[in-house]
Amino acid sequence: MSLTFHVEKMYRLPDAGNLKAFADVAVNDALVIRGVRLLEGKKGFFVSMPQEQGKDNRWYDQVVCRSVAVYQDLSDKVMEHYRKES
Repeated sequence: MSLTFHVEKMYRLPDAGNLKAFADVAVNDALVIRGVRLLEGKKGFFVSMPQEQGKDNRWYDQVVCRSVAVYQDLSDKVMEHYRKES
């Protein structure tokens, strides 16, 4: 099964340091992942999935990509949308 990603909304955060934006990403027009984060690190931009803090104060991903290719496709779409809107 092929997955298609579409950024439905992007919330830019120009004054939030390394955090550049939040995005809502549709997958196959069947579900939406809310709160995908675009961050800028020492090696450039990267995408982080929504997280929730557990009772042990550790952070846990709420969405996990089981394939590097799927994560890369999603990341590419988010970064492309960010650059296009700049």
